[in-house]
Amino acid sequence: MARNVPIPIEPLIVTLRGQRVIPSPDLARVYGVDTRVLNQAVKRNPDRFPTDFAFRLTSREALELRRLRSQSVILEPASHFRYPPLVFTEHGALMAANLLKSPRAVQMSVFVVRAFVRMRSLIVSEAPLAEKLAELERRVAGHDEGLKLLVRAVRQLLQAPERPRPRIGYRA
Repeated sequence: MARNVPIPIEPLIVTLRGQRVIPSPDLARVYGVDTRVLNQAVKRNPDRFPTDFAFRLTSREALELRRLRSQSVILEPASHFRYPPLVFTEHGALMAANLLKSPRAVQMSVFVVRAFVRMRSLIVSEAPLAEKLAELERRVAGHDEGLKLLVRAVRQLLQAPERPRPRIGYRA
């Protein structure tokens, strides 16, 4: 991959704990540094990364993230982890770029911020649709029993009524 070609960032952003975040291995790749270097920068500057900027995933979240990712991304040979990865919010990703100070990190921080902004605008534009779907779901939820009764009545109408079979033979 060429050094000056930006990596598509939107697919790297995931939602965890109600926040849109980017995992440290992905952010390190975007900024053109080793994950180890990014993690060291965070470890050396803990005051710059409060929990709303960066946080470590639980083992369960890390496994879920890996499961989601492995469906659409082929994992690299060294993609296993001893410790669950850090994830960075929009502000944490920008803070990391400021700490790394590499030309690539500075250049790519603009792309990262723009990706988070685009995702935010998409979510805001889809909010009315989500609200309408929730309203429709509330309306239909009360009709389940009524629909069941209606289907049962229609089935009964479709069934041919049972007539007594005529007796065969001699009648007195």
